[in-house]
Amino acid sequence: MGRLGTGIGWRPEIAEAVERMPGIDWVEVVAENFCPGHLPESLERLRARGVTVVPHGVSLGLGGAQRPDAGRLTALAERAQALGSPLVTEHIAFVRAGGTLTASPLLEAGHLLPVPRTRDALDVLCENVRIAQDALPVPLAVENIAALFSWPDEELTEGQFLYELAERTGVRLLIDVANLHTNHVNRGEDPAEALAGLPLEAIAYVHVAGGVERDGVWHDSHAHPVPDAVLGILADLAARAAPPGVLLERDENFPEPAELERELAAIRKVVEGGRREDVEVRPVPPVRTDPGDTEGARQRLGVAQTAVLSSLVARTPVPEGFDRVRLGVQARALAAKRADVVAKVAPELPVLLGASYREAFLEYARARPMRGGYRRDALDFAGFLLDGERTDLPRRELREWWLDRSGPAPRGRVARAARRVLPGRARSTARTRLRHPVRIA
Repeated sequence: MGRLGTGIGWRPEIAEAVERMPGIDWVEVVAENFCPGHLPESLERLRARGVTVVPHGVSLGLGGAQRPDAGRLTALAERAQALGSPLVTEHIAFVRAGGTLTASPLLEAGHLLPVPRTRDALDVLCENVRIAQDALPVPLAVENIAALFSWPDEELTEGQFLYELAERTGVRLLIDVANLHTNHVNRGEDPAEALAGLPLEAIAYVHVAGGVERDGVWHDSHAHPVPDAVLGILADLAARAAPPGVLLERDENFPEPAELERELAAIRKVVEGGRREDVEVRPVPPVRTDPGDTEGARQRLGVAQTAVLSSLVARTPVPEGFDRVRLGVQARALAAKRADVVAKVAPELPVLLGASYREAFLEYARARPMRGGYRRDALDFAGFLLDGERTDLPRRELREWWLDRSGPAPRGRVARAARRVLPGRARSTARTRLRHPVRIA
């Protein structure tokens, strides 16, 4: 893979602006947000101009105790092939826990959560990365994530954890300097120390993004300008070796294109001001040590991750050794993100509920953990409202929306109510759809 250059995260809201921006060498697209057979026209035009497009996955959960899901790996591989990408990227994180491994209900976080930097977690992660590498048609790079809380009794630093991961698997690294800043504020970790421990030859590219500090906690929002502190960490990295690619991420509160162009110019200036020594991007030769039987490590990691996620989304007791305040911040952040994403996945719901949408959703989130993807969450939210006793809701419209999108045959009070409301022809249409249900991700 050659040098990527300077890029920006492609999002539908800024698609036209990205096409007009000067000096864009490549873009990154969230892998789960497009279908291989139906690429957005904007991406097609960019590809026709020779702009590289890299799929960036968010749902694989390589840091989870379970082995990577074969269906998700296949989907990621298909997207890489559809885009003609030189690599694909994912995160060092867990996004779900429980299930058969721990004989407990499967819980979904709907967000990237930190992996404990322990030997057990490293053994599991290395095996999961190897599984993913074998299933993907192009090289894999994995990203360090931002964290609002720390795990107790960690055995490795960030740099040590990433170095050993790259050494044992040959995986490339996507270094997010904004996440290093987040972990500096939230966990007291020195970003310079983390950078000093990285295998520079394993770096595939770098993420740069903005955030915001509230009550002493840094939130990696991707919705604010890039702060000087993040540019300073980028300068430190560039002084050690020029990164093969740098990408600006922005997911919300999009400014005018001119502001994004100014941020890109600042990023270019920082990188060009570093030491002019390019790093050849090549796989780190993996150390094929025998990891032994990882089943015990998976069991121990699975129990620990399930306890943490359950406390975040199901209000079970906070596990011993964790900061209760920080886990509370994380729990509220997870619920808020669920509300925001469901509003995008099912935009009819905020329209139907108006100003009461957010309050109603947060009430639902406190009582109901996510049990699938965000589309499933939207359906469960509507069902929760219809099963409740609130009289200030547009119940007829909610019932019609729910039945129209529910997929599997509806049961219980919601279904009976919906059947009473909808006329016979509508019920017949719904039954036809039930024979060809939509796939709930």
